[in-house]
Amino acid sequence: MMRAGWPAMCASRRGNWLQVIVTAVGAFLLQAVICQAAPNHAHEQAAQASSFHFEVTFPASQSATPLDGRIYVIVSKSTSGEPRMEMSDQPSTQQMFGVDVDGMAPGKSVIVNQTALGFPLDNVSQIPAGDYTVQALLNIYETFHRADGHVVKLPMDHGEGQQWNRKPGNLYSKPQRVHIDPASGGVVQIEMTEKIPPIEPPPDTKWVKHLTIQSDLLTKFWGRPMNLTAIVLLPEGFDEHPDSHYPLMLEQGHFPRDYTLRTEPPSPDLQGMARTRAEAQYRFFQDWVAGRLPRMLFVEVQHANPYYDDSYSVNSANVGPYGDAIMHELLPAVERKYRGIGQGWARAVEGGSTGGWEALATQIFYPSEFNGSWGLCPDPVDFRGYQIVNIYDDQNALWIEGPFSKVPRPAVRRPDGNVVTTMDREIRREEVLGTHGRSADQFGIWQAVFSPLGEDGYPKPIWDPMTGVIDHKVAEYWRDHYDLRYILDRDWKTLGPQLVGKLHIKVGTRDTYYLDIGVRFMDEFLKSTNNPHAFADVEYGPHLPHCYTGHPELPNALGSLDLQQRILPAAVDWMLKTAPKGADISSWKY
Repeated sequence: MMRAGWPAMCASRRGNWLQVIVTAVGAFLLQAVICQAAPNHAHEQAAQASSFHFEVTFPASQSATPLDGRIYVIVSKSTSGEPRMEMSDQPSTQQMFGVDVDGMAPGKSVIVNQTALGFPLDNVSQIPAGDYTVQALLNIYETFHRADGHVVKLPMDHGEGQQWNRKPGNLYSKPQRVHIDPASGGVVQIEMTEKIPPIEPPPDTKWVKHLTIQSDLLTKFWGRPMNLTAIVLLPEGFDEHPDSHYPLMLEQGHFPRDYTLRTEPPSPDLQGMARTRAEAQYRFFQDWVAGRLPRMLFVEVQHANPYYDDSYSVNSANVGPYGDAIMHELLPAVERKYRGIGQGWARAVEGGSTGGWEALATQIFYPSEFNGSWGLCPDPVDFRGYQIVNIYDDQNALWIEGPFSKVPRPAVRRPDGNVVTTMDREIRREEVLGTHGRSADQFGIWQAVFSPLGEDGYPKPIWDPMTGVIDHKVAEYWRDHYDLRYILDRDWKTLGPQLVGKLHIKVGTRDTYYLDIGVRFMDEFLKSTNNPHAFADVEYGPHLPHCYTGHPELPNALGSLDLQQRILPAAVDWMLKTAPKGADISSWKY
């Protein structure tokens, strides 16, 4: 959108051609005199507002060498806490501005002015005059020389699960109180004197083990060492039964710091929902060690990468061959070390939200390597319901457009129907977090995983982040490679026989992110299948939001507390029912 650059009185206007000719000389002279003589207060104010800016530096004590990355300046109305912890996509968010930096040297100022992208306000000149707490942070980028020949700069994970405000090594400033009045101009100087410390890896315990491998596939793709970590919950009696081999449940989802196994009951002073959750965790531990749950390996995966806190567990042109790395490198290493059965009939996969999509994709892309998938409140399984956008038919992802107006598309809703943020706000926030799809957030990772490689080495955008116009060629690529419903429909002749009875999906009918739309398309297809029929299980939680996992009579927070007590026995029952002749169905039953 173009902005007017001149006062209205000096702007040329179209009028009656004869009248313009008759009065041309007089009008020109009069306008010139007026424009020179009249003081232009509006222009002066705009100039002062445009001169307001932040200057951000870091000392040589934090880094003696230049750094690449993205500078964030956060402006908060709060008088306590740290602004870097107060950003979100909700109405309660504070204000952020972002600027890319290449070779930022110690002591060198980076200017954050009205050209910097902002969220929720567009630029610094729109900040209302007042007193604020400000803080700056540098999200440091690493340079990757990838196997495809591209050189890209991205924020590598350092054990925090791609959280820019907690990432070890990132520089930041102490919060400082300042008065800001863009109309009066001025400079706010910020020095990033602090560095986020490293994160210590969690220790092994009797039941919870950690196995890290360097992936040859990912190391080759990214041009530097890349690791995967499995967090393994061992069954009771593992050490006492050295001849036992176990089935495996893979839990997919966002970055797991560690597995929380509560081995003691909660203390009496713990109250409310925290106590309810702790009691449920302790019940799980009791069921796990008492044999009321199947003896099996329960595995979570850390696969944070330069684009997000997990990889979506598929092979991708931009993120790399994470599907094969997990399937053919990490899980075999787990099963060798911890005596897994190591056969497809004895593996199942589950997950919710991001993990729900991953659980279904893992089963669909590796159909003979898993024997049951529980995809709970999954991310879009049909891109006609990419949240609330149909990327194939809609022309614009951010706006519903008419001949004389446009309406913002909702992005997040409450169960009562209230919309708390819209697509244009979501995409704007991620663009502030990182250009070239480097937000390390939700839409950024979808684009990184699903898109073809762009000419610049970064993901090819599915839409213009400023206008919302959808690139339907990119949408076709998404459909052919990652639209799970479309892939099932296209390849049912070969996939169907390997998936009968294996697909289980649950979603709330008022999913917070409109993910029920995609599930309904999937459900419609699964019900229509024949030769063979899918015998899939799709369950809806009436009027319930995101993270529905069952128990429609309960709020999601309570309904999910016995999730593993429901899924693990069902998974093992199906394994036993479908185990091939001669399979080990007894060594782990003790």
